[in-house]
Amino acid sequence: MPKMRSNRAAAKRFRLTGSGRIRRYKAYASHILTKKSSKRKRNLRKSTLVDQADAGRVKRMILA
Repeated sequence: MPKMRSNRAAAKRFRLTGSGRIRRYKAYASHILTKKSSKRKRNLRKSTLVDQADAGRVKRMILA
């Protein structure tokens, strides 16, 4: 039976923290930036954690 492979698209987008939570970057920061306020764009640059409801699915994709 072949090896299990991680989902490469997910592996590029998510990282595990030291405590095992999953870090992600925010959406809506790549284009149409003129109508967004500086405060909003600054907050979009920060990373955040994946919600616990989705964490299991994401973990399965990146650790397979």
